[in-house]
Amino acid sequence: MERGRTFVLRLETGEVLHEVLESFCRKNGIQNAYVSVVGGIGEGSRMTVGPEMPYEKGIVPIVFKLDAPHELTASGTIFPDEDGSPMVHIHGSAGREGRAVTGCLRTGVIAWLVLEVVLIELIGEGAVRKKDKRTGIKILEL
Repeated sequence: MERGRTFVLRLETGEVLHEVLESFCRKNGIQNAYVSVVGGIGEGSRMTVGPEMPYEKGIVPIVFKLDAPHELTASGTIFPDEDGSPMVHIHGSAGREGRAVTGCLRTGVIAWLVLEVVLIELIGEGAVRKKDKRTGIKILEL
């Protein structure tokens, strides 16, 4: 893949990170991208912080809900799913008062005050997120 356009986005309080990114990609014809995120996320934001154990019968996510605004740093990718829609996969760490939580942000991270994103388009074909029969999760295939 080659580097394409670079975009800088600013999310406002209340906007949901993965929803904004996927919508932006659809509107701008972006199928593949790398993203870097920094800023504040709000109370009620949810992060997936691991699978419940044991997971032989399937992946059951553990969802952690933030009880106050946190600082965030994160990075991830955007690739199309089987229907051709851009799908975000992003992990990060959120901290407050010396404590941190790390996980997947796709569960519903809400911008607080300001959340900045640098999105770098990747040009090329072949990468797609397909539903894995064993786990039920859409996994990147190259």
